[in-house]
Amino acid sequence: MDLRRLRLFVAVAESGGVGRAARRLGMAQPPLTVQIRRLEQEVGTALFQRGPRGMTPTEAGEAFLLRAREALALAEEAAEAARAVAAGQRGRLVLGFMLVLSYALLPRLVPALRAALPDLELDLVEMTAATREALLLERGVSIGLCIPALQHPEVESETLARVPLLVAMPARDPLARLAEVPLERLRGRPLIGLPRVLREPDGSAVARALLRRSGLAGQLRQTVETVPAALALVRAGEGLTVVPAPASVARPAGVVVRPFADGGESVELAACWRRGTPVSLLRRFLAAARPVIAAAEREDWRLP
Repeated sequence: MDLRRLRLFVAVAESGGVGRAARRLGMAQPPLTVQIRRLEQEVGTALFQRGPRGMTPTEAGEAFLLRAREALALAEEAAEAARAVAAGQRGRLVLGFMLVLSYALLPRLVPALRAALPDLELDLVEMTAATREALLLERGVSIGLCIPALQHPEVESETLARVPLLVAMPARDPLARLAEVPLERLRGRPLIGLPRVLREPDGSAVARALLRRSGLAGQLRQTVETVPAALALVRAGEGLTVVPAPASVARPAGVVVRPFADGGESVELAACWRRGTPVSLLRRFLAAARPVIAAAEREDWRLP
């Protein structure tokens, strides 16, 4: 049923006549009369009693008037809700995060987001290098924090920080005695890699490009799905691995990390989202997230 016709009906019922309603609405009387007649035809019964002193709703008209007002109020409420969501002032934000960031970043970021976006429902979803593309493309997450940015024609991103890459090794390893590890010292050592990711130009979510540039990629003994799994294998003595700095916060006992001595290798931390995500939501999220991530970067990704 046409909402405009409902509004005209309510105006006539409240004004007590077509003439007075037409003046209130700023329209001519004949087309208003036509719309009321068409509405009565659509409903299938008379909605007004017509008399010399104007028009009053019939019993059916009174019942219809009550529901018409409710329908118009609900329509306005729906429009307001849509405008609020479009403006990023209401709705749901599903934040995807990679496990490597959870200890170093989430304790800082989640309280900041809840304070800055109190009118949004905030949900958190863990992503891996293997699942992040599907989650973003299928809108399982609204915005994902990725290391590095996801490369896909339907995904946009903004770099939020440069994250140093570190080498993780057993505490008893001779390299653990060094403050910085020359990349060349990894030559001949078994390495544990993270999973290959489709469409990544370097073929890996974190460090395979670094190993490839240095001629070390052939030393990968095995590949695992997550940084915690790689660190567990390091602790078991299966090899060394290259991880982003935030991973050092959650490293298991018996594992140490050291920076590289070859000029500070790093990888980008980016916010990623599917094209078409409301701009207002992105702006509010990024405005809250940028200073938090900058502070974590300045503090070398230590626990807050």
